[in-house]
Amino acid sequence: MDLSTTYLGLNLRTPIVPSAAAVLSENVDNIRRMEDAGASAVILYSLFEEQLLREKFELNHHLEYGTNSFAEALTYFPEPEEYHVGPELYLEHIRLAKELVDIPIIASLNGFSSGGWVEYSKLMQEAGADAIELNIYYVPTDFDMSGAEVEENYITTLREVKAEVTIPVAMKLSPFFSNMANMAKRLDEAGVDGLALFNRFIQPDINPEELEIEVSSVLSSPHDMRLPMRWIAILYGRINADLASTSGVARGHDAIKMLMAGAKVTHVCSALLRHGIGYIQVMEDEMKHWMEEHEYESVKQMQGSMSQRHCDDESAYERAQYMKAITSYVPEHSLF
Repeated sequence: MDLSTTYLGLNLRTPIVPSAAAVLSENVDNIRRMEDAGASAVILYSLFEEQLLREKFELNHHLEYGTNSFAEALTYFPEPEEYHVGPELYLEHIRLAKELVDIPIIASLNGFSSGGWVEYSKLMQEAGADAIELNIYYVPTDFDMSGAEVEENYITTLREVKAEVTIPVAMKLSPFFSNMANMAKRLDEAGVDGLALFNRFIQPDINPEELEIEVSSVLSSPHDMRLPMRWIAILYGRINADLASTSGVARGHDAIKMLMAGAKVTHVCSALLRHGIGYIQVMEDEMKHWMEEHEYESVKQMQGSMSQRHCDDESAYERAQYMKAITSYVPEHSLF
Protein backbone atom coordinates (compact mmCIF):
# COMPACT_ATOMS: atom_id res chain seq x y z
CA MET A 1 0.00 0.00 0.00
CA ASP A 2 1.40 3.37 -1.08
CA LEU A 3 0.68 6.28 1.28
CA SER A 4 3.17 8.60 -0.38
CA THR A 5 2.25 12.05 -1.62
CA THR A 6 3.94 15.24 -2.74
CA TYR A 7 3.57 18.71 -1.27
CA LEU A 8 5.47 21.87 -2.22
CA GLY A 9 7.68 19.74 -4.43
CA LEU A 10 8.65 17.55 -1.49
CA ASN A 11 8.28 13.77 -1.65
CA LEU A 12 6.52 12.69 1.55
CA ARG A 13 6.03 9.19 2.94
CA THR A 14 2.45 9.92 4.08
CA PRO A 15 0.05 12.90 3.99
CA ILE A 16 0.22 13.42 7.79
CA VAL A 17 2.15 16.59 8.65
CA PRO A 18 2.19 18.13 12.16
CA SER A 19 1.39 21.82 11.84
CA ALA A 20 2.88 24.90 13.47
CA ALA A 21 2.59 24.85 17.26
CA ALA A 22 5.25 25.78 19.78
CA VAL A 23 4.32 22.96 22.14
CA LEU A 24 4.93 20.45 19.33
CA SER A 25 8.10 21.70 17.66
CA GLU A 26 9.87 24.11 20.00
CA ASN A 27 11.73 21.15 21.49
CA VAL A 28 13.93 19.38 18.93
CA ASP A 29 13.44 16.09 20.77
CA ASN A 30 9.73 16.37 19.94
CA ILE A 31 10.59 16.82 16.28
CA ARG A 32 12.59 13.59 16.41
CA ARG A 33 9.70 11.86 18.19
CA MET A 34 7.29 13.05 15.50
CA GLU A 35 9.55 11.59 12.83
CA ASP A 36 9.71 8.30 14.75
CA ALA A 37 5.91 8.27 15.06
CA GLY A 38 5.51 8.59 11.30
CA ALA A 39 5.29 12.31 10.52
CA SER A 40 6.32 12.87 6.91
CA ALA A 41 7.37 16.48 7.51
CA VAL A 42 7.10 19.03 10.31
CA ILE A 43 5.99 22.64 10.16
CA LEU A 44 7.90 24.52 12.83
CA TYR A 45 6.25 26.88 15.28
CA SER A 46 5.88 30.37 13.86
CA LEU A 47 8.34 33.21 13.99
CA PHE A 48 6.19 36.30 14.46
CA GLU A 49 6.61 39.67 12.82
CA GLU A 50 6.44 41.24 16.29
CA GLN A 51 9.56 39.32 17.31
CA LEU A 52 11.49 40.71 14.36
CA LEU A 53 10.28 44.24 15.04
CA ARG A 54 11.29 43.90 18.69
CA GLU A 55 14.75 42.75 17.66
CA LYS A 56 15.08 45.76 15.39
CA PHE A 57 14.04 48.17 18.14
CA GLU A 58 16.37 46.54 20.67
CA LEU A 59 19.27 46.68 18.23
CA ASN A 60 18.67 50.37 17.52
CA HIS A 61 18.49 51.05 21.24
CA HIS A 62 21.83 49.34 21.89
CA LEU A 63 23.57 51.02 18.95
CA GLU A 64 22.31 54.49 19.82
CA TYR A 65 22.78 54.20 23.57
CA GLY A 66 25.54 56.54 24.73
CA THR A 67 25.87 58.47 21.47
CA ASN A 68 25.79 61.71 23.46
CA SER A 69 28.82 60.59 25.49
CA PHE A 70 32.44 60.99 24.46
CA ALA A 71 33.38 59.39 21.15
CA GLU A 72 35.95 57.03 22.65
CA ALA A 73 33.30 55.15 24.60
CA LEU A 74 33.36 52.25 22.15
CA THR A 75 32.38 49.81 24.86
CA TYR A 76 28.83 51.11 24.54
CA PHE A 77 28.50 49.07 21.34
CA PRO A 78 27.44 45.48 22.08
CA GLU A 79 28.94 42.40 20.57
CA PRO A 80 26.66 40.90 17.87
CA GLU A 81 25.64 37.94 20.01
CA GLU A 82 24.27 40.30 22.66
CA TYR A 83 21.46 41.58 20.46
CA HIS A 84 20.54 38.33 18.73
CA VAL A 85 17.21 37.61 20.42
CA GLY A 86 14.40 35.25 19.40
CA PRO A 87 14.84 35.31 15.60
CA GLU A 88 18.45 34.09 15.71
CA LEU A 89 17.41 31.26 18.00
CA TYR A 90 14.77 30.31 15.46
CA LEU A 91 17.38 30.01 12.73
CA GLU A 92 19.52 27.86 14.99
CA HIS A 93 16.46 25.71 15.67
CA ILE A 94 16.08 25.09 11.94
CA ARG A 95 19.74 24.11 11.65
CA LEU A 96 19.57 21.72 14.58
CA ALA A 97 16.32 20.13 13.39
CA LYS A 98 17.86 19.50 9.96
CA GLU A 99 20.81 17.77 11.62
CA LEU A 100 18.64 15.51 13.78
CA VAL A 101 15.93 14.33 11.38
CA ASP A 102 15.64 13.23 7.78
CA ILE A 103 12.13 14.51 7.10
CA PRO A 104 11.56 17.96 5.56
CA ILE A 105 11.45 20.95 7.89
CA ILE A 106 9.03 23.72 6.90
CA ALA A 107 9.64 27.09 8.57
CA SER A 108 6.73 29.37 9.45
CA LEU A 109 6.57 33.16 9.23
CA ASN A 110 3.56 34.77 10.89
CA GLY A 111 2.81 38.41 10.20
CA PHE A 112 0.30 41.00 9.10
CA SER A 113 2.03 43.64 6.97
CA SER A 114 4.26 43.98 3.98
CA GLY A 115 7.77 45.12 4.82
CA GLY A 116 11.30 44.24 5.82
CA TRP A 117 10.28 41.27 7.95
CA VAL A 118 9.81 39.15 4.84
CA GLU A 119 13.54 39.40 4.19
CA TYR A 120 13.97 36.97 7.06
CA SER A 121 12.65 34.25 4.77
CA LYS A 122 16.03 34.23 3.01
CA LEU A 123 17.78 33.55 6.31
CA MET A 124 15.39 30.67 6.92
CA GLN A 125 16.36 29.18 3.58
CA GLU A 126 20.05 29.62 4.36
CA ALA A 127 19.50 27.89 7.72
CA GLY A 128 18.26 24.82 5.85
CA ALA A 129 14.46 25.10 5.73
CA ASP A 130 13.00 22.97 2.95
CA ALA A 131 10.03 25.31 2.48
CA ILE A 132 8.29 28.25 4.15
CA GLU A 133 4.70 28.57 5.27
CA LEU A 134 3.65 32.21 5.26
CA ASN A 135 0.85 32.83 7.72
CA ILE A 136 -0.69 36.28 7.36
CA TYR A 137 -2.78 36.57 10.50
CA TYR A 138 -4.52 39.87 9.82
CA VAL A 139 -7.76 41.32 11.18
CA PRO A 140 -8.49 44.51 9.19
CA THR A 141 -9.91 47.23 11.46
CA ASP A 142 -9.21 50.30 9.32
CA PHE A 143 -12.62 51.65 8.29
CA ASP A 144 -11.08 53.31 5.24
CA MET A 145 -9.32 50.20 3.90
CA SER A 146 -11.17 48.40 1.14
CA GLY A 147 -11.32 44.66 0.64
CA ALA A 148 -9.26 45.09 -2.52
CA GLU A 149 -6.48 46.75 -0.52
CA VAL A 150 -6.49 43.94 2.03
CA GLU A 151 -6.17 41.35 -0.72
CA GLU A 152 -3.38 43.31 -2.40
CA ASN A 153 -1.37 43.17 0.84
CA TYR A 154 -1.45 39.37 0.61
CA ILE A 155 -0.30 39.40 -3.01
CA THR A 156 2.46 41.93 -2.31
CA THR A 157 3.77 40.00 0.69
CA LEU A 158 3.84 36.76 -1.29
CA ARG A 159 5.77 38.38 -4.13
CA GLU A 160 8.27 39.92 -1.71
CA VAL A 161 8.94 36.57 -0.06
CA LYS A 162 9.20 34.77 -3.40
CA ALA A 163 11.77 37.37 -4.47
CA GLU A 164 13.93 36.47 -1.47
CA VAL A 165 13.96 32.65 -1.70
CA THR A 166 14.15 29.78 -4.14
CA ILE A 167 12.54 27.19 -1.85
CA PRO A 168 8.75 26.63 -2.08
CA VAL A 169 6.40 29.04 -0.33
CA ALA A 170 2.95 28.11 0.96
CA MET A 171 0.39 30.53 2.35
CA LYS A 172 -1.88 29.71 5.27
CA LEU A 173 -5.08 31.65 4.68
CA SER A 174 -8.17 32.60 6.58
CA PRO A 175 -11.55 32.00 4.89
CA PHE A 176 -12.60 35.64 5.26
CA PHE A 177 -12.41 36.84 1.67
CA SER A 178 -15.39 38.08 -0.33
CA ASN A 179 -14.46 35.63 -3.10
CA MET A 180 -12.16 32.87 -1.91
CA ALA A 181 -11.98 31.34 -5.39
CA ASN A 182 -10.70 34.55 -6.94
CA MET A 183 -8.21 35.12 -4.12
CA ALA A 184 -6.82 31.61 -4.54
CA LYS A 185 -6.52 32.18 -8.29
CA ARG A 186 -4.65 35.47 -7.80
CA LEU A 187 -2.21 33.93 -5.33
CA ASP A 188 -1.72 31.02 -7.71
CA GLU A 189 -0.93 33.41 -10.55
CA ALA A 190 1.50 35.27 -8.24
CA GLY A 191 3.47 32.04 -7.80
CA VAL A 192 2.35 30.53 -4.50
CA ASP A 193 3.39 26.88 -4.27
CA GLY A 194 0.74 25.77 -1.80
CA LEU A 195 -2.34 26.94 0.07
CA ALA A 196 -3.10 25.73 3.60
CA LEU A 197 -6.82 26.03 4.31
CA PHE A 198 -7.74 27.43 6.80
CA ASN A 199 -6.20 29.40 9.63
CA ARG A 200 -8.49 29.54 12.67
CA PHE A 201 -8.54 33.01 14.15
CA ILE A 202 -8.54 32.93 17.95
CA GLN A 203 -11.50 35.03 19.08
CA PRO A 204 -11.39 37.22 22.20
CA ASP A 205 -13.79 36.77 25.08
CA ILE A 206 -15.03 39.15 27.77
CA ASN A 207 -14.74 38.47 31.46
CA PRO A 208 -17.66 40.51 32.89
CA GLU A 209 -16.53 39.96 36.46
CA GLU A 210 -12.99 41.24 36.02
CA LEU A 211 -13.86 43.63 33.17
CA GLU A 212 -11.05 42.21 31.09
CA ILE A 213 -10.61 40.90 27.58
CA GLU A 214 -9.51 37.28 27.74
CA VAL A 215 -7.85 35.15 25.13
CA SER A 216 -8.06 31.40 25.30
CA SER A 217 -6.86 28.86 22.79
CA VAL A 218 -9.61 26.45 21.82
CA LEU A 219 -8.64 23.20 20.13
CA SER A 220 -10.37 22.38 16.87
CA SER A 221 -13.06 19.73 16.51
CA PRO A 222 -13.99 17.52 13.53
CA HIS A 223 -16.79 19.96 12.70
CA ASP A 224 -14.13 22.57 11.85
CA MET A 225 -12.94 20.51 8.89
CA ARG A 226 -16.11 21.11 6.87
CA LEU A 227 -15.15 24.60 5.67
CA PRO A 228 -11.63 23.76 4.44
CA MET A 229 -12.93 20.52 2.92
CA ARG A 230 -15.49 22.46 0.88
CA TRP A 231 -12.94 24.90 -0.51
CA ILE A 232 -10.30 22.28 -1.18
CA ALA A 233 -12.92 20.39 -3.19
CA ILE A 234 -13.85 23.55 -5.10
CA LEU A 235 -10.26 24.58 -5.85
CA TYR A 236 -8.90 21.12 -6.72
CA GLY A 237 -7.85 20.92 -10.36
CA ARG A 238 -8.55 24.61 -10.96
CA ILE A 239 -5.30 26.06 -9.60
CA ASN A 240 -1.74 24.80 -9.82
CA ALA A 241 -0.84 25.28 -6.15
CA ASP A 242 -0.88 22.26 -3.85
CA LEU A 243 -3.70 22.20 -1.31
CA ALA A 244 -3.26 21.36 2.36
CA SER A 245 -6.04 20.93 4.89
CA THR A 246 -5.75 22.32 8.38
CA SER A 247 -8.31 22.52 11.21
CA GLY A 248 -10.41 19.64 12.47
CA VAL A 249 -8.51 16.59 11.21
CA ALA A 250 -8.79 14.37 14.28
CA ARG A 251 -8.64 10.83 12.85
CA GLY A 252 -7.27 8.89 9.94
CA HIS A 253 -10.82 8.80 8.56
CA ASP A 254 -10.85 12.62 8.52
CA ALA A 255 -7.60 12.64 6.57
CA ILE A 256 -9.18 10.30 4.01
CA LYS A 257 -12.02 12.78 3.48
CA MET A 258 -9.60 15.64 2.93
CA LEU A 259 -7.57 13.65 0.44
CA MET A 260 -10.71 12.75 -1.47
CA ALA A 261 -11.62 16.43 -1.59
CA GLY A 262 -8.23 17.14 -3.16
CA ALA A 263 -5.71 17.81 -0.41
CA LYS A 264 -2.11 16.73 -0.89
CA VAL A 265 -1.48 16.67 2.86
CA THR A 266 -3.42 17.04 6.08
CA HIS A 267 -1.94 19.23 8.79
CA VAL A 268 -2.52 17.97 12.31
CA CYS A 269 -2.22 19.85 15.58
CA SER A 270 -5.17 19.63 18.01
CA ALA A 271 -5.34 15.84 17.74
CA LEU A 272 -1.69 15.59 18.81
CA LEU A 273 -2.20 18.03 21.66
CA ARG A 274 -5.09 15.87 22.89
CA HIS A 275 -3.59 12.42 22.42
CA GLY A 276 0.17 12.91 22.22
CA ILE A 277 2.75 12.66 19.44
CA GLY A 278 2.34 8.90 19.16
CA TYR A 279 -1.16 9.49 17.81
CA ILE A 280 0.41 10.10 14.38
CA GLN A 281 0.91 6.32 14.09
CA VAL A 282 -2.69 5.70 15.15
CA MET A 283 -3.93 7.97 12.36
CA GLU A 284 -1.72 6.27 9.81
CA ASP A 285 -2.95 2.84 10.89
CA GLU A 286 -6.57 4.02 10.57
CA MET A 287 -5.85 5.23 7.05
CA LYS A 288 -4.27 1.92 6.07
CA HIS A 289 -7.15 -0.07 7.53
CA TRP A 290 -9.74 1.99 5.68
CA MET A 291 -7.83 1.78 2.40
CA GLU A 292 -7.48 -1.99 2.69
CA GLU A 293 -11.15 -2.39 3.50
CA HIS A 294 -12.18 -0.28 0.49
CA GLU A 295 -9.50 -1.66 -1.85
CA TYR A 296 -7.47 1.48 -2.40
CA GLU A 297 -3.86 0.82 -3.34
CA SER A 298 -2.52 4.35 -2.98
CA VAL A 299 -3.26 7.81 -1.66
CA LYS A 300 -2.90 9.23 -5.16
CA GLN A 301 -5.76 6.99 -6.29
CA MET A 302 -8.20 8.81 -4.01
CA GLN A 303 -6.86 12.38 -4.17
CA GLY A 304 -9.51 14.64 -5.69
CA SER A 305 -11.92 11.78 -6.35
CA MET A 306 -14.67 13.62 -4.47
CA SER A 307 -13.75 17.14 -5.57
CA GLN A 308 -16.32 19.39 -7.17
CA ARG A 309 -14.94 18.65 -10.63
CA HIS A 310 -15.58 14.94 -10.15
CA CYS A 311 -19.03 15.18 -8.56
CA ASP A 312 -22.14 14.57 -10.61
CA ASP A 313 -23.82 17.48 -8.84
CA GLU A 314 -21.39 20.39 -8.55
CA SER A 315 -23.95 22.39 -6.59
CA ALA A 316 -23.45 19.98 -3.67
CA TYR A 317 -20.47 22.15 -2.67
CA GLU A 318 -22.46 25.36 -3.07
CA ARG A 319 -26.10 26.31 -2.23
CA ALA A 320 -27.62 22.87 -2.67
CA GLN A 321 -26.19 21.58 0.60
CA TYR A 322 -27.52 24.60 2.47
CA MET A 323 -30.99 24.30 0.97
CA LYS A 324 -31.18 20.58 1.70
CA ALA A 325 -30.05 21.05 5.29
CA ILE A 326 -32.60 23.81 5.97
CA THR A 327 -35.57 22.11 4.36
CA SER A 328 -34.92 18.66 5.83
CA TYR A 329 -34.06 19.66 9.41
CA VAL A 330 -36.18 17.91 12.03
CA PRO A 331 -35.81 19.15 15.64
CA GLU A 332 -35.02 16.59 18.30
CA HIS A 333 -37.80 17.86 20.51
CA SER A 334 -41.23 19.25 19.79
CA LEU A 335 -41.29 23.01 19.37
CA PHE A 336 -44.82 23.23 20.70
